[in-house]
Amino acid sequence: MTLSRREGVDIRPTLLRVLTDLYVQASAHSADEERQFVELTSRLIDEVDDATRAAVRARLAVYPATPAIILDKLGLRRADAAQPATAAAPIPMPAAAAQSARAPTDVELRMAASLSMRPNDAAEISDMFFAASTSERAQILHNLQDTPLKAAARIPAARAARAIHILEMAAFAEDIDNFALELGEALILPSRIAAQVVSDPGGEPLACAMRALDVSGAAFQRILMFLNPEAGSSVNYVYRLSRLYDRLSERSALVMLAAWRGSTMAVARAKYRSSLYDDEHHRVRATPAQTRPVVQPGSAPAIRNRKS
Repeated sequence: MTLSRREGVDIRPTLLRVLTDLYVQASAHSADEERQFVELTSRLIDEVDDATRAAVRARLAVYPATPAIILDKLGLRRADAAQPATAAAPIPMPAAAAQSARAPTDVELRMAASLSMRPNDAAEISDMFFAASTSERAQILHNLQDTPLKAAARIPAARAARAIHILEMAAFAEDIDNFALELGEALILPSRIAAQVVSDPGGEPLACAMRALDVSGAAFQRILMFLNPEAGSSVNYVYRLSRLYDRLSERSALVMLAAWRGSTMAVARAKYRSSLYDDEHHRVRATPAQTRPVVQPGSAPAIRNRKS
């Protein structure tokens, strides 16, 4: 509302970001809420700049309840998934024309639209994942496979192999502290995030971390059973995470790793950010006004010292 009162300020990018932020805060929406979001967002997407569209696209790519119409408009769904199953068979085309008219593959689209996450977006993705339920986390990880977000670099094989050996020994010894310490060093994560990944009761963050290190399925099951014996004694817990781990792609794990790394930058920026938007104005030291002397220069007769 404040921006709308200023002349020459385009409020549409800010409005689209705010609408998206409010929409992804809830895990589910009513039909009216979804309809209103689709109506407003569909108009704004075509009217904002590329940076705003990319940020909204990255946010909605990992949100499980994004409407299908918005996914199609942002190009987040494959063409074959958007078409109905009963569509008529296309008319055969010449080989040369078919080669030139074919739709780009997922890999080509990903390489053409690889978006680096801003720290605030990474922090929101990380917070959304940790706050989500078990089913929502599985859906988020599934959506990360096709998201245009840029993934973290793959961990070097030699470094990953050494880390896996140390992690397995720490798990056998039930040494959670050293396990989190080694995991943070291997994945270049701060101790706070590494501890949160290891101690999460759901286990999905640990699965992402292990997939980023390319841990085998058998080694992951051993880690689940020995690292936390109380949780590892549950057959449902180990079986559920093992199934998730088998379906979890390396790209999804590396995108989540990039979000964890980026979220730490957002926390660091917030720590040193001014609490007031006009803090520089309030920081100016107030100086008392200088008072002019009552007697102006030259108004009083000069006093001469007479020598006696």
